Amino acid sequence: VVVLGSWCDVGFGKGRPNIVFIYADDHSEAAVSAYGSKMNKTPHIDRLAKEGMRFKQSFVANSICGPARACILTGLHSHANGKMTNGGGFKDDLPTWTKLLKQSGYATAMVGKWHIRSKPNGFDYWAIAGGGYYNLRMRTADGVVKHEGYTTEIITEDALKWVKGQRGKGKPFAVWISHTSSHRTWEPGPKYLKHYDDVEIPEPATLFDDYSGRSKAMADTQMRISRDLFPAYDLKLPVTGKGILDRYRTGKLKGMTEEQRKAWEAAYGPKNEAFLKADLKGKALVKWKYQRYIKDYLRCVDALDDSVGLVMKFLKDEGLEDNTIVVYSSDQGFFLGEHGWYDKRWMYEPAFKTPLIIKWPGVTKGGSVSDALVQNIDMAPTFLEMGQVNEKVKMHGRSLGRILKGETPKGWRDGVYYHYHQRDKGRTAHTVARHYGVRTARYKLIRIYDYDDWELYDLKHDPVEMKNVYGDEKYVKVVKEMKAKLKALRKKYGDETGKAL
Repeated sequence: VVVLGSWCDVGFGKGRPNIVFIYADDHSEAAVSAYGSKMNKTPHIDRLAKEGMRFKQSFVANSICGPARACILTGLHSHANGKMTNGGGFKDDLPTWTKLLKQSGYATAMVGKWHIRSKPNGFDYWAIAGGGYYNLRMRTADGVVKHEGYTTEIITEDALKWVKGQRGKGKPFAVWISHTSSHRTWEPGPKYLKHYDDVEIPEPATLFDDYSGRSKAMADTQMRISRDLFPAYDLKLPVTGKGILDRYRTGKLKGMTEEQRKAWEAAYGPKNEAFLKADLKGKALVKWKYQRYIKDYLRCVDALDDSVGLVMKFLKDEGLEDNTIVVYSSDQGFFLGEHGWYDKRWMYEPAFKTPLIIKWPGVTKGGSVSDALVQNIDMAPTFLEMGQVNEKVKMHGRSLGRILKGETPKGWRDGVYYHYHQRDKGRTAHTVARHYGVRTARYKLIRIYDYDDWELYDLKHDPVEMKNVYGDEKYVKVVKEMKAKLKALRKKYGDETGKAL
């Protein structure tokens, strides 16, 4: 538990800084060139990293959309904020960084994906994105507003329109630009439809993982590229049957304008014809599915990167650049073929880690990199420190202020805690087992309590998590130490949910 207090020792520029929080959806570190991506380039996000700090060990507390947002808002783990699953509730009376900034004199806004049952609280303006990637409907306090265009661009433009309206009002502002991209079903915008057509995206080394030596929970998970992507809904193939395929129709074409539909069909039609003629089988079919999936995903990421560029240009043009903090992150990571999967949820690295880049003019050295173990629960106290909020609030997270200043905070954590609470089963579910665990700089211990299984990974020797060394006699001491650390964290955070150790 952290108690927030005065931040006069950190050092600030003129006045309280503005805060722009750009929040992607399911954006994996593996698809950010600043993090070493070998499959795409993200020049605008890379520029943000060159002007700020990139966190190499940034994690989430619960890798799923709604709970991730609740952790960001409250600085608390899921069991404490009430939003443990996508369908679960949220303790709306809890203090949040948005409420506290607003109370302290900030103008606040949230534009984009919300994914919490209660209406946005603590915002002067909010607009919730509803629908797919095209022709967005935004729910606001004044009713529903319809927009024609591509969702990533609409969210960005609406947020910047609000920021522009704050000029001359004498208040610092904080805006949360909460994107729906690059969430499933990965529908590229018109100008991105043919990106990557002439390239072969490298496959991850674990694309054909057989899950041997690890919990049966891995093999039971329904998010394999080989078998679980819906042909129409995910792969943009023509509907070939009725029932479930009809319910997952490609691209929601009915919601497109005639011009959008023509561009879509011109992009996918010839490629789909070539696929059907090829009549692929076995590994060749899996490889094709991977290329179709990953290229659509990257096309959506391209739009995200352009959004970052638009925001940064806007801040410069409006004379706001020098006193505005810009944060880029995602609600969680995503499997881009690792272990043969798409989606998230698991505590394995691709879904557990998330990009985090922060530019804080006058405080953070450009091009700096941090190896500190940080988590999304740290964002709320960080935003409060940035806004110089002098109020005591209990949170599980800790402010990143000193790290951003280039210092090493006393007593910084040596392990991060994770708990996935959702129990989802059925034909259209992912059937990811409930589990919790702890990760240190080198080791990761996972308690898969739905299967009464344990997994231990030595990330120094096995960074892609293919060898479970839980039963290896060489790691008996490590297991004992990690179990003690896990037990201590569960007690520290007051998490009594799930099965006990």
